[in-house]
Order: sequence, then C-alpha cells, then structure tokens
Amino acid sequence: MTSLGSGAVLASAGILAGLVGTAGGVTSLISYPALLAAGLPALSANVTNNVALVACWPGAALASQPELAGQGPWLRRWLPLSALGGAAGSMLLLSTPPGIFARVVPFLVAVGSLALLAQPWLAARHQKHRRGRTQGTRGVVLPFGLIATSVYNGYFGAGSGVMILALLLITASPSLATANALKNMLIGSAAFISATTFAAFGPVDWAAVAPLGVGMFVGSTLGPRIVRCLPATLLRWLVGVIGIILAIRLWIAPSG
Repeated sequence: MTSLGSGAVLASAGILAGLVGTAGGVTSLISYPALLAAGLPALSANVTNNVALVACWPGAALASQPELAGQGPWLRRWLPLSALGGAAGSMLLLSTPPGIFARVVPFLVAVGSLALLAQPWLAARHQKHRRGRTQGTRGVVLPFGLIATSVYNGYFGAGSGVMILALLLITASPSLATANALKNMLIGSAAFISATTFAAFGPVDWAAVAPLGVGMFVGSTLGPRIVRCLPATLLRWLVGVIGIILAIRLWIAPSG
C-alpha cells in the first residue's frame, strides 16, 4: 500500500468516489472495491473506507453553500441523531462476526434505490398522510428512518447515501439538490464519529486513507455542482439504477 502506483490508483478512485457519492450516494461502489483490489482484507477495507469518507464532508459543505443556506436549524436538529447512529453502527461492526449482514445489505440497497425511483409518488403519499394525522404522530418516518440508515452507514455504508437521499426527498425537501446537500452533511457527521471509533479500535490502513481521502475531498467539491446542473429526474434515475446495480453486485459477491 505504500507504492506510488497504489497511491495514485487510490487517489483516482477517491476522486471518482467522492464525485459520485456527493452527487447521489454510491461512494463505496468505487472506493471499497479499490481498497480490496489494493490488497486490504475485507474488514480493514471497510474500516479504512469509512475513515477516508470523512474527507467528503468539508468538500461537500464548501460546494453546497447555496443549498445549505438557511438549513442551520434543520441540521442542528438532525446531525446529532445521524452521528449517534453512525457511532452505533461502527461499534456493531467491531463487535459482530464479519459478514453477519452480508445477505441483508443487498435488499436494503435495493429498497433504497427503488424508493428513490418512486420518490415523487412516495413524497405525495407521505404529505397526504401527514395532513391526515394528529400532531403527535407526525414526523415519525424521518427520525426512525434516519437512525436506521445511519446505523447501517456506520456498519458498512454501501448504498446508504441512496437510502438517505430517498428518505430526505420524501420527508424533508422535494428539491433533489437540497436533499442531496442535506444528505451529504448527515453522512459526514456519521462518518466523522465512526472514523473516530475506528481510529481508536479498528484496523485502519492509514497509508491507504491518505491518498483515498485526498481524492475524495477533491471529488466531493465537484459532486454538488453536478447535481445543481443536471435535471432532477435524470439524476434521480441515474442514482437509482446505479443503486440497483450495486445491490445486485453485493448479492452476487457479498462484502462480508
């Protein structure tokens, strides 16, 4: 992992992963296999990938200023919950047998991808149901969905961005660019807490983190700008279809 060639490959993979991830949510589709190809064992690759992902947080924040304007109160409310879920997921990863969720993950990714494709219909149904409920039962989908996806994000993470993006489009904002910016901030908070845990207790390959993280930072400054320019429907379908491909890949070759 210390060769210049491996570092260049991981940096390139990081740029593409950061770009794709912050533009939709399938970062690990690129970065995790790159780490495996570089020779890291599955657990070390998973942990190292999660640590490197932290670099996407500041890059996405810098590139998403227009979408994040005025979102401070919303972020202050939900970032701690996302971080808590990420911490729980990282501890779960370090304390359970490798691959315990290997057969469940593809279904989770597929559900998130299909929900993203069906987002306009699901969002309309959600708003209709909210209008018909009492105040005490409103807003249940977002907190429960966020904690579940954040735990999964801290545990493995592949496809978690697609799940969270679909959740936010249905519950928080119908604007894909805004929901994507909020998704990047939520994933960043969970990744930061998970990385802290992994740095202390996990098998992190720091020689791989450095080039991958640098590449992810660069890529993450580009992803939100692409979202801002592409038609929302086109981007939603691109991310959804890629997520389904990821689900199939994970089913054929479980990551655990």
